[in-house]
Parts: sequence; C-alpha cells; structure tokens
Amino acid sequence: MAEAAAGPLTHARVLKIALPIVLSNATVPILGAVDTGVVGQLGAAAPIGAVGLGAVIVAAFYWIYGFLRMGTTGLVAQARGAGDVAETGALLMRALLIGLGGGLLFVVLQVPIMALAFRVAPASAEVEGLAGTYLAIRFWGAPAAIAIYAVTGWLIALERTRAVLVLQLWMNGLNIGLDLWFVLGLGLGVGGVATATIIAEWTGLALGLWLCRAAFAGEQWRDWARIFDAGKLRRMMAVNGDILIRSVLLQGSFVAFLFLAADFGDVTLAANQVLLQFLEITAYALDGFAFSAEALVGGALGARDRAALRRAAVLTSQWGVGLSLPLGAAFWLGGPWLIDVMAKAPEVQVAARVFLPWIALLPLVGSVAWMLDGIFIGATRTREMRNAMLVSVAIYVAGLVVLLPALGNHGLWLGLIVLNVARAATLGLRYPALEASVAEPGVRAA
Repeated sequence: MAEAAAGPLTHARVLKIALPIVLSNATVPILGAVDTGVVGQLGAAAPIGAVGLGAVIVAAFYWIYGFLRMGTTGLVAQARGAGDVAETGALLMRALLIGLGGGLLFVVLQVPIMALAFRVAPASAEVEGLAGTYLAIRFWGAPAAIAIYAVTGWLIALERTRAVLVLQLWMNGLNIGLDLWFVLGLGLGVGGVATATIIAEWTGLALGLWLCRAAFAGEQWRDWARIFDAGKLRRMMAVNGDILIRSVLLQGSFVAFLFLAADFGDVTLAANQVLLQFLEITAYALDGFAFSAEALVGGALGARDRAALRRAAVLTSQWGVGLSLPLGAAFWLGGPWLIDVMAKAPEVQVAARVFLPWIALLPLVGSVAWMLDGIFIGATRTREMRNAMLVSVAIYVAGLVVLLPALGNHGLWLGLIVLNVARAATLGLRYPALEASVAEPGVRAA
C-alpha cells in the first residue's frame, strides 16, 4: 500500500511535513515588506498606496480559489493512501485545469473587476491610476498563480513539503531580485513591481510542474476519460464548493470584526489591527501542522486504516496545540515590545496593551479549531465543515449581539474567542463519526 510505503506515523514524520511549511510561510511577509520598501524609494506616497491597494485587490480575488489547495490535498492524499497512483495524476490534471481556467476568467474580466474594486475601495485619482497599471499587469499572472494552488496541494498530499519550500523560495527570491532590478535599476516604478511578480508566478508554475513530474511519468495525466469522469468531477466540485462556502463564512466573520471595531473609534480600530497581526503569526506557525494532518489523515483514510487515522489526528494535534502554548506565552510576555515596534502612536500602544490578553489566549483556543480543520480537510468531510461553520457563525453573531453592548471592544474580542470555541466544538463533536466511518482499527479493506 502507498500509505505503508510512506513509513510509520511518528513525530519525526509530522515534523518532516510541517517544518518546511513553517519556513515557507516565513518568506511571505518578507516579500510584502520588500515590495513596499522598493516603491517607497520612489519618494512619493501614491506608489506605495497603489501597490498596497493593488495587492489587496488581487489577493481578495485570488482567495476565492483557495479551496483548490485544500480540496486537492485531501483528495490526493486519499488516493495515495488507497494506492491509486493513476487517480493522483488525474486529480492533479483536474485541479490544474480548474486553476488555469479560473485564472483566464480574471484575464478576460479584468476591466470590470478593476471597476468594481475601485468602486468598493475608492482612492485618489493618482493612486487609482497607478493601481490600475499594477492590476493590468498582475492579472496576466492569474492562471499561473491559481494553478500553483493545485501544485501546492498535490505536493502536500504526497508529503513533499520540501518541494513546496523550494517553490516558495524560488518565487519570492526571484520576485525580490526582480523588484530591485526593475524598480531601482530600470526605473519601471509600480509596473516594475507587478512585472516582477508575474514573472515569478509563471516561472514558479513551470518549476512546480517539474516538481510534480512524477504525475506525468505515466499515461494518467492524459487519460481524459478518467480526468473527466462525471462522478469524480462531481465529488471534486462538491468538496471544493463546501470549502468555498466555509471559507467565505470564516472570512466574513473577520471582516465583520474589523467593521465593528471601526465603531469604537480610530484608536481602537488601529489597536485591533495591530493585534490581528499576532493572529497572522499564529496562522503561519500552525499551518504546517494543520497541513500535516491533511496529508496524514487523508492517507490513512484512503488506506481504510482507522488506527492510522487516529494516530495521525493525535500526533499532529499534539504538535499544533502544543505549539500554541509557547506562542501565547510569547505574545503575553513580548507583546508590549511587538506592539511598540508595529505602532508608534502612543495612544494606539496603550489601547493595544489593554486588549493584549485576548490575543495571548487566542492561539490556544484557535489551535484546536485549526487542527480539526486539517483533519476534516484530509478526510474530505467538507459538508460537515460547512455545516459546522454555519452553526459557529450563528453562535458568533448571537454572542456579539449580547457582548458588544455590555463589554464594548472587550466583547468583540470575546466574540472571536466564542467563534473559535464554537468551531472546535462543532467539529470535535463530529470526529467520532469520522473515525467510525473507517474500518475497524488495524484492519484494512481489501
């Protein structure tokens, strides 16, 4: 069996999957800082605002296809666990076709997309003009950027996260180098930043396909009858659709958090924004172990091995939840210093310190929900994830109705705690049924 060939489920195996993802995630904020720093050398505010606005717009639209990474990981991990090599190759082709097709939509619809984006997030004429230049270039990289979600999901499913790290280092390293050359050397300005990014994206896709070359070694990648099998396509679309709905609900909860914070004034809004960066750090750190759960749980389920599924869930969760404890302690002890680094306004620093205890608690509370997400994605129990998120968001909204009038911004942060507790509880209650759906412990289906 493919799962057995991957080796025993050990802490070392979990770390082998997780650590390259953690290192890969660490490169993401570096690229954003370089983009901002390079255009900052132009000596004007408008280019900085244009690149920031353009990057947010691109990220918001590309985020729609984030389901492709998660859905691909779960489905491929199960096919690998079942020893179905042909299906792992077919799944990659299906995901690549979705990614390339979705990216082409952005190329075709870029004009109305930009018009809509600037209507929702208006800026000065100068910033909008420069952001339009940036976006008109960036959208040509959409097919590559979205197809890379498929590549990344496939590599994670096969536990090849070192390849994911190589891919990320190549793309971000090339992007940074070209940023410096195009903007500071050739004087291409905002257009140079966008051009650097699409070159990194298209060469990244080429590298990613080479890293996935095992999928193209046989005939499965062009077995069109298998690739376009109606039943398998329906399953893939159902999985991806459920993940999309779940992600929209989760993202909407965070957007609502920011909108509601604005009602408490600019200082409180700024303080909340600073503290949310701590949550980003937590996500970057814990993603590696959630991805480990996706790969290992998916493989165990594909192999129909309940004991392996349970061990995968336990081992990965031990690391994920265990890491949340020092993270929370670091935020509690080092938070005041980090706040002072990120915010120079004294009133924002004071306000952020008041609400710091909430963000120190969130890693522990959130880690349970993050790890259960990884477990259920690996098992492709996405309908349960969607329904659990619907219940969790309803509890979050009800909680805010009670907490905000009574506690103000403290109630807003407590609402975020409630949301994560609800996410963990609703998925945790469904975990026994997930185990029960697999063969008896230690018994593999023929």
